[in-house]
Amino acid sequence: MGYYHWHKKRGFDFGDFEITKREILASVSIIAIMLLIGVLISGKISEHQMDKNEIYNKAVKIQSSDIFVYGMRTNVGNAFVYGDLKAVDAVTYPEIGGEYMYVKKVKEKYTEHTQIVDGKTRTYWDWDRVSSDYQICNEVSFLDCVFESKKIDIPLAEYIDTIKESSHVRYKYYGVATQYTGTIFTELKGNTISDNTLFYANRTIDETVELLESNGETIIFWVLWIIFIGFCVYGFYYLDNEWLE
Repeated sequence: MGYYHWHKKRGFDFGDFEITKREILASVSIIAIMLLIGVLISGKISEHQMDKNEIYNKAVKIQSSDIFVYGMRTNVGNAFVYGDLKAVDAVTYPEIGGEYMYVKKVKEKYTEHTQIVDGKTRTYWDWDRVSSDYQICNEVSFLDCVFESKKIDIPLAEYIDTIKESSHVRYKYYGVATQYTGTIFTELKGNTISDNTLFYANRTIDETVELLESNGETIIFWVLWIIFIGFCVYGFYYLDNEWLE
């Protein structure tokens, strides 16, 4: 009768193990306790998010270069700043041309591999990464103010091209364009911005605030916590729980 059947004395038989009525009652208690712990942890995460949201709400919002410079000079503190991010000294590789804020060159070699499947050796070929190299501009400008490129986390590199040196060697190129428009959240202090300031490409200040104030952390926690509870209950059923008899 389906995947499992009922044992009059024991409970449910799931093939590899049986689940008794006492184990089912015990698992309900386990789930209740784990949910209670989850509520407490979730509350702490929500409090942390609320503290961050308060920082975001109090942050200055800037879209003018003059106010941006003034804020850095007067140590205005946390700020959302909207503007253009540009490479001051763009980089490239001669073989691909163009200009980039960041460009990466990956060397791959077509290599023979062996794999044992069902006791038999199988041979196949695949492209393996051998080495890589990159170039990054030394300086970037944001809202017409120049900074070292390490001050701002630039956008992720995207695929540009593949150039074959031979039938067994090729180079793949990835790069970041020379200009983007978006928002940074940073601290304006000491005539500069924070190190490793995050840049939110193609987002206005309001869109960036909405993104940062979302309850994504809480949702992710509950998804992972429910999965964890499921594993705990399964592990409990799998154990030999004779002490419940």
